[in-house]
Amino acid sequence: PGSGSDLASVKTRAVRQGDKYIVNGQKTWTTLGQYGDWIFCLVRTSTEGKPQTGISFLLIDMKSPGITVRPIITLDGEHEVNEVFFDNVEVPAENLVGEENKGWTYAKYLLAHERTNIADVNRAKRELERLKRIAKAEGVYEDTRFRDQIALLEVDIVALEMMVLRVLSAETSGKNSLDVAGLLKIRGSEIQQRYTELMMLAAGPYARPYVHEAMEAGWQGDHVGAAYLAPLAGTYFNMRKTTIYGGSNEVQRNIVAQTVLGS
Repeated sequence: PGSGSDLASVKTRAVRQGDKYIVNGQKTWTTLGQYGDWIFCLVRTSTEGKPQTGISFLLIDMKSPGITVRPIITLDGEHEVNEVFFDNVEVPAENLVGEENKGWTYAKYLLAHERTNIADVNRAKRELERLKRIAKAEGVYEDTRFRDQIALLEVDIVALEMMVLRVLSAETSGKNSLDVAGLLKIRGSEIQQRYTELMMLAAGPYARPYVHEAMEAGWQGDHVGAAYLAPLAGTYFNMRKTTIYGGSNEVQRNIVAQTVLGS
């Protein structure tokens, strides 16, 4: 807690005792942790020197004694994320990933790839077509101003796709492309929020939140309006988190300013 976008301040401790580590602490926002058999954790193994130099990467069995998973119910009413508590959890030393106190180096590399993945261009293109279908079915596609918003969204999705292709091309040619991963994360997450908002606006009052059954395949329960509209408000609420996870967009802008623009 409190270390989401400030990774160097992580407080969960792992103390080496012979051939095992004893882990104590807490992790917030563990996505789908209620289903996980294993968890990768960044833990503090040293307090000497810079905070970044005392972090290690551990793989932990979720069935280990001392682990408690507590649900966090998100704004859309779903149980997607969790808090995980570690109370004197014993972890074999062989579960250390790489070298001790080198977790910061590994995490930066992985986070850059995660932020590239968050852009999620394929999903954006698919949801754009879905947005058009909903707008046409609900009769708002004829509204010029609403159609303008769809067109602006489509332009931004095409631009995001071109940027992703540039990053992938640079990566395969050995160039350091991951510095711009923050840009992909910023634009991708904002686009996700925009298309879910436009879908909800297109459906109007039929986009009802908190219809849990509507998330199940084949749901045809009692409803007003088309059944496919029911989850749209819930999805809109859920997508408010995209500009926070993977490093908040505010922090990403600072990183881009420093590493890409040099300011």
